[in-house]
Amino acid sequence: MIPVKLILKTICLRLIITPCLFRTAAIIFIIFIALQPSISQEYTQQKKIPGQPLFKIDDPDYTTSPFTGLTRKHWVAAATYLLGGAFSYIDNIDDPMQFPKQLAKAYPRNPGQVATEKLEGICRTLFIAAPLLKENPLLEINNTAVAAYYRHHIISFTDSTHPAYIQPRAKNGGPSQTLVELGALSVSLFVAPEVLWQPLSQLQKDRLATIMLSYGDGPTVPSNWKFFNIFILSFFKQQGYTVNEQLLTQYLGKCLEHYKGDGWYNDAPAYDYYSMWAFQMYAPLWAKYFGNKYYPAYAQKFINNFGHLKNNYPYLFSRKGEMIMWGRSIAYRFAAAVPFPLMGWENNTDINYGWMRRIASGTLLQFLKNPGFMDNNIPSLGFYGAFAPAVQPYSCRGSVFWMGKLFMGLLISPDNPFWTATENEGAWENKLNKKKVYNKFQKGSNILITNYPGIGASEIRAWCHVKHNNNWELFRASENYNRLSYNSAFPWQADSVNGVTAMNYIFKNATKNSEWEPLRLYTFKKFEKGVYFRDAVLENNENVQLQLADIPLPNGILRIDRIKTADSMQVRLGHYALPALQGNIKKTSIKRKGHEINIISNGVYQLAMVPLTGWNKTYISDTKDVHPEANESAVINTESLITGNKSPRLYVTLMLWKKAGEKWKKKELLPVKKIKETGSGILIQMAGGRKKIIYFN
Repeated sequence: MIPVKLILKTICLRLIITPCLFRTAAIIFIIFIALQPSISQEYTQQKKIPGQPLFKIDDPDYTTSPFTGLTRKHWVAAATYLLGGAFSYIDNIDDPMQFPKQLAKAYPRNPGQVATEKLEGICRTLFIAAPLLKENPLLEINNTAVAAYYRHHIISFTDSTHPAYIQPRAKNGGPSQTLVELGALSVSLFVAPEVLWQPLSQLQKDRLATIMLSYGDGPTVPSNWKFFNIFILSFFKQQGYTVNEQLLTQYLGKCLEHYKGDGWYNDAPAYDYYSMWAFQMYAPLWAKYFGNKYYPAYAQKFINNFGHLKNNYPYLFSRKGEMIMWGRSIAYRFAAAVPFPLMGWENNTDINYGWMRRIASGTLLQFLKNPGFMDNNIPSLGFYGAFAPAVQPYSCRGSVFWMGKLFMGLLISPDNPFWTATENEGAWENKLNKKKVYNKFQKGSNILITNYPGIGASEIRAWCHVKHNNNWELFRASENYNRLSYNSAFPWQADSVNGVTAMNYIFKNATKNSEWEPLRLYTFKKFEKGVYFRDAVLENNENVQLQLADIPLPNGILRIDRIKTADSMQVRLGHYALPALQGNIKKTSIKRKGHEINIISNGVYQLAMVPLTGWNKTYISDTKDVHPEANESAVINTESLITGNKSPRLYVTLMLWKKAGEKWKKKELLPVKKIKETGSGILIQMAGGRKKIIYFN
């Protein structure tokens, strides 16, 4: 790029020797160039920071933590590492927590959003800073006294002459991002009041209370947002201020109504990690710091709901503790693991604390050890590196520090069994046989968690039924939710390449500009005898109706699906995708007993797709810029041309996997011996003699 100074110098010289018309154009260009820094810096900071090296585990403890080497001191080091990246942008106490913008779809997209961006930076980095400050009030990072820095900015929120001043909510004002961030701030005030609240003058406290209560004592969104109001009202009640207790108890009751059993809350409308990094994080914190004393009945209900997590949530993570890429706000990443350390407050002998820490530390390392995770000292907007399909427009660069919620685990005492128990792999060690597959079904939420010991992976099938048309929250109908399943070993690939999909059906929809359309409108039917049943309909053509049956196998998935449509159209089904991690992806095509089998390998895993019934052809598609782990990837698709008829057409497909380098056995590639449609169901006879009859109704 040519330096601006050189451009200006050249134009000035030309002004002397050129006609009037060029002079006029040049003057306009000079003004434009001169204004650019102020325009861009008005809503995105352009400061470039020397990159941090990858997080290093100093003096790992493989006695206490034989799998990760991480103990509590390493968690403190990881928190300090991440906070250090944020403070690398702070040269003096007035500097905001404002970071270089990444991805056009993220905000700020106009100058009016800058104040909220800065507020997020302060309140979300506090999720990391607050527990550190509780242990070390004199903490300094980048020659900045951390406690003084945050107090300075909290006070600025109350100063009507300061650019960061927060206007109280208007009398008829609705819920806003300001409510979210002030709710987050109130969490940190609860955690470290002696550092963040008590040093303020009475006038500063009163002004802060007036502003924060104006938002807390007001409307909210019918989701986890109610906890933002709850924490604001609760904190100031604890500090002796008069609050709207009727509204507080109303919101507490409504939060409990979201609970659907087995540890899962519904976040209106979806099930996702908000159940965990919101409901199941806020609830125990609220009970610990406020509810047990002031509202013990509500607190006990929340604690009881939290207690159900230990029976299924640990199984949602891989053997190494890796989380599944699934749902919105996935840039918050390891915040999903925060319930595990908070289980320490239960001090329950039925909890395998060594396993809980192994999962939480494994999730932390899943990202800290990935070279794409940090960009310019700040976590990228994505899953590993920056990845636009997984990012929602409500996120700015500082939003990622929501992941700092995991470090609320540092509030657990150093002598708690969560920290002192020897790390272990829990059920993976002796309960899960590598030659079998295991399902955990949650009746209230209809969530199915599946464990595959052969590759140490976990998988989830969950609710999705949101229309794309006329929806201002398009991400709810996107790949974040609409895959047939999500797997810890195979992060989802975006449907950004025309006519190519991964782990979903797509149809070339003649009723809508011949576009390829994925399934997104699913209806759960039942889970019985190891089979997960759903119905689905194509949003833009209700004539296309599907009956879906997923049968998890020890090394993959057997799909038995029926498609009914009155219209003729193309249909495709995609396997999981593989990123190119070690050079080019190896591709193999073989035939076994008349079946065309395609296999891909990236040096880590192999995927195989076997079309058993209904499909016309199977092929491998190379894709670019649609996978969260690599620029290049590949996926196996199978295709058929459906002719409209009244009777449903049967499609039976094997989606298989194993680790790279292992040979495929005949019985692995063709475990199904016979498929027969009967009057009432579909008979599946496996090679070993086991039979299964699929009844869709």
